[in-house]
This record gives sequence, C-alpha cells and structure tokens, in this order.
Amino acid sequence: MERVVPGALLLAVALVACGGQGGSDEGPLVVYSGRSEELVAPLIEDFETTSGIEVEVRYGDSGELAATLLAEAGDTEADVFFAQDPASLGAVADLMTELPEATLGLVDAKYRDRGGHWVGTSGRVRVVAHNTGSNVPLPATIDDVTGPDWAGQLGVAPTNGSFLAFVSAMILERGEDETRAWLEALAANDPVEFDGNAPIVEATDNGELAGGLVNHYYLLRLRAEGAGANTENWFIPAGDVGSLVMPAGVAITTDTANPDGAQQFVDFLLAEEAQSYFATETFEYPLLERVAAPEGVPALSEINSPDIDLSELAGVLDVATRLVAEAGLV
Repeated sequence: MERVVPGALLLAVALVACGGQGGSDEGPLVVYSGRSEELVAPLIEDFETTSGIEVEVRYGDSGELAATLLAEAGDTEADVFFAQDPASLGAVADLMTELPEATLGLVDAKYRDRGGHWVGTSGRVRVVAHNTGSNVPLPATIDDVTGPDWAGQLGVAPTNGSFLAFVSAMILERGEDETRAWLEALAANDPVEFDGNAPIVEATDNGELAGGLVNHYYLLRLRAEGAGANTENWFIPAGDVGSLVMPAGVAITTDTANPDGAQQFVDFLLAEEAQSYFATETFEYPLLERVAAPEGVPALSEINSPDIDLSELAGVLDVATRLVAEAGLV
C-alpha cells in the first residue's frame, strides 16, 4: 500500500507568504488523503501553521478514495487528492486539473503524470528484504525469486496495493501473458503469504524467511524501532520491475473551491522542508534532487529502475488483480 531546481523552495515560501488569501473565505481546504494519518498528519499541521490555511483531511485507502471521487464526479468537496500510488491518481486523472509547469518541473518526468494531472511527492522502491544469515543467493533479476533456491522461503503480500502496483508495472513491461507466467511460477514456488509488508520484514529479521518482496522503507522503520539488525534491503540490479520506483503523489480537483490554497499545498509538499520530512520521518525517497535520500539506502539516481510510464498503471490495475487471483495467490 510510492515523479529540480533551487527556486522550488523560494516559490513555496512566496506562496506561503501570501497564503492567507485562500483560507478563510472559501472555508477549509479539503484533502482526501490515501497517505495514513500516522505518516502525514504532522506534515499537514506544519502546512496549516505556515500558510494560515485550515485543512480538513479525510483519510482512507487510496483506491477507495479514488472510487469516491469517481462517484462524486462534478460534485465533490475535495480540493486535493493526496494518494499513495500512481494507479489511484491515474484512475481519476480526468477529474484533476492540469498542474502548472513550474510545479511539474520540480520533479523528474518519470514521477509525474504524462498529462500533468498529478505530480509525485515521494518515492518507494521495490526491494528484496533478505536475512543476512541466509544461504539463499540474492536474485539478479525478479525471475530468480521463482527458482528452487527460494522455494518456501519468500514472503509476499499478494492483496497489498504495492504488490498489485508491482504486478501492474510488470504487465506494462512484459505484457499480460508473461506476467501470468511469472505469477504462476511464483505461486508454484510455495511463497509465504502475508497481509502486508511489515510482517514480511519482521519474519525475515526473525529468520523465519530468507526474504520477501516489499518496499524499501519497511526495514528502515523496523530499524527505527530498534530491530532489523538481521536484515538488509537488496536492490535488484537487473533494471526490471523488481526495482520499481513507485511515487506517492498529489493532484488538485477540477471542482476545487480553493484553487490558490490547493496549489499552495502541492507546492508545500515539493518544498525542501516537506521533502526532508519524507526522508527522515517516513523513510521515503524525496523527489527534490537536492534533498538527500534516507540514511542507509543508495541515491535514487543509483537505482536501476525500469522505464515505465506510470500514467498507464491505472489502466491495467484490474488486469493485475485478476491475474494474481487466477494464479492462486489469493
């Protein structure tokens, strides 16, 4: 269950300085947030303090909030959609306004919508979290985890949004038939299934598994809690979807009653303070180039990630969900 110029921060500061304009007359800025309250509430409170704009946040699953926006089409109270993944953003792209080029240009084109309707705010990388005491060889490609060395030793979360996004990306990379074959090979290799990524990393660290397919930040969060000493993140070097960079992102609804406040919120998320928050508090990759990656992981530019148009993920998410079920993983 997540695309840069020095002027970015100056832009955000300038917008914040005149931020009182949008708040009081239009009522609170309404944000539909697929990012969890635990992760982003402090950041949103900082925005309220610096801008003077009151924010009303409605938290939920990104996919469910996208469905709500589709149901409310033309009559939503939402000003902003702050989502965990490009598929959810892409599903409602037609209901989102085109962002200014000055905003889009802050982020690498790989991490923003081709049509300019959403922009990435932070990144998560698919990895194999592996137990350092295991003798199972580290995979050179994502196909290696379906081999005999990993039989019964790999943790997966097939119903989790990040796994389904990974499968969606594989469809874009390889096509439906090859993705089906990969999923069937994975299922035949007796993976250990979990509901989410965190328990996979915990089981790996406890020596119950050789490793698991997760996002990079789960190990960093476990380490922040004082555990994780027996586990490392392995960034698959082949450049396939095993090292997919998945951004969280933000968009502004065409129905917004507060476009100025909404734009200030977007630019706040792309300014240096918020980008540093993602690196140090949520352990995600900042998408502003001058902000350092979280401690203990390679720079984003060093990761050999596949060249996939993330704007197309929404169009194959249903196919990915079906293929996972047909392979017997759910």
